[in-house]
Amino acid sequence: MQRYALEYFGILVGAFVFTFGLNNFLIANGLAEGGFVGISILGYYLFNIPVGFTFLILNIPLFLIGWKRFGRDFLLKTIFGVVSVSMFAELTKDLFLMGVEDKILAALYGGVFSGIGLGIIFRFGATTGGADIIARLAKHYFGLSIGRTLFLIDLLVITVVAFIIGKDVAMYSLIALFVSARVIDMVIEGVSTSRAMFIISDQSTQIAEEIHKQLERGTTLLNGVGGYTGRDKQVLYVVVSREEITRVHDLCRMIDPQSFIVVNDVHDVLGEGFNPLKQTKN
Repeated sequence: MQRYALEYFGILVGAFVFTFGLNNFLIANGLAEGGFVGISILGYYLFNIPVGFTFLILNIPLFLIGWKRFGRDFLLKTIFGVVSVSMFAELTKDLFLMGVEDKILAALYGGVFSGIGLGIIFRFGATTGGADIIARLAKHYFGLSIGRTLFLIDLLVITVVAFIIGKDVAMYSLIALFVSARVIDMVIEGVSTSRAMFIISDQSTQIAEEIHKQLERGTTLLNGVGGYTGRDKQVLYVVVSREEITRVHDLCRMIDPQSFIVVNDVHDVLGEGFNPLKQTKN
């Protein structure tokens, strides 16, 4: 029960941060957004219809369509997220006005705040409905990519903004969308400070022993076959901090200068030596 209360409180916080950025930076400077929020902002600019009201009305048919398709927990959280965004869109209208008038700064800060807010909402298992539900339905019924559908919806809204409000506004709004997307990834996945290393070497066992001894990191040896030589090889897999990469390079250089190394970013590394894998309590 405590976990569910925390999740819904998190969605509430995310909705507040999202709408705070929306009102203070984007709407205050005549900029727009993508998706159903963008449509709602257009309604506000053209007909003075409250953003929160339009956003809620647009989502109601999607809730009815998606009720049987999506899980109860996901849909209830999404409904809560949509209602929270609709409510805070009106409550944060004149709250803590920042007075930023430079449109570039407004687009950047608007993107950061909306990205943080949406990232928090997504992290707690909800969405803000709208384009996300349409994308999921398109995936289910037509096999379309969710990412591609979301991009097309955002592109369509920004195109409409360009024709109705102006090309400059559309361009600034694209900056906000891009920043928001990057910040959402950072909030959901975390700022990557860990790296996964694949090391292909004839001395993989010896390199692993030195990593255990000097870095106190666990390793995994995978069986592989050289595609060109056809020889059996062992592939060493290890996750290290960003600062430890050079030390692993030095070990490989010392033990086997012919070793082949691939380094990848990784996110949400859980387990011994990194973030603990905690058991949740209901």
